[in-house]
Amino acid sequence: QVQLVESGGGLVQAGDSLRLSCAASGRTYSSYTMAWFRQAPGKEREFVAALSRAGSSTYSTDSVKGRFTISRDNAKNTVYLQMNNLKPEDTAVYYCAARQGARLRAEYDYWGQGTQVTVSS
Repeated sequence: QVQLVESGGGLVQAGDSLRLSCAASGRTYSSYTMAWFRQAPGKEREFVAALSRAGSSTYSTDSVKGRFTISRDNAKNTVYLQMNNLKPEDTAVYYCAARQGARLRAEYDYWGQGTQVTVSS
C-alpha cells in the first residue's frame, strides 16, 4: 500500500507556472504507475497525465499537452506536475494517484487528499 500527499497548489494569474509535488510513502514506490487527476467545481474528476514506473512513458490529456509535464524522482519517492502557461480553466483540485499495474490509462487504486490550484484571469 502507498500513501500520497500533494503540495504546491496556490493562487496564480493566467500565464504563470506552478509545480505540484506528490510525496509517496512505502518502500515499493518505484513499482507504482503514477498519475495526476483534477476536479473542477461542479465537474467530474478528469485525467490529466500519467507516468510509467521507470518514468520512460508518459500520457497526458490534450488540453494540457505542451503546457504540463509529469515527472518522477524515484530516489525521493516523489512525482511532480510542472504546469506552465496556466489558464483559468485549469482551476481545480489536483489529485495524485497510484496503481500497481503498468497501464497508464486505467483505474487507480490510491489517492492523495488533493491540492487546490486557482488561476485568475
